[in-house]
Amino acid sequence: MTSARHATTLRFSYASPDIAQRIAESVRPEAGAIEGDRTTASLSRDGSVVRVEIVASDLTALRAGQNTWVTLLEVAERTGDT
Repeated sequence: MTSARHATTLRFSYASPDIAQRIAESVRPEAGAIEGDRTTASLSRDGSVVRVEIVASDLTALRAGQNTWVTLLEVAERTGDT
């Protein structure tokens, strides 16, 4: 990615560290798989909080990255509920 100028951190809080760990493990492979020329993402977990840090070269790419990660976490949450 060329010079990144925009960044955001998404925080997802869960009822327990075990749930957060399951969610983080289910989406972790995507962190390296969906990066492009304009956006990178990293995933971390601290107790019951999952964090996704997104860095992008422009606002459009940042918004796309945010939408992607919110959707991925929502799907992981719904899948865990079944």
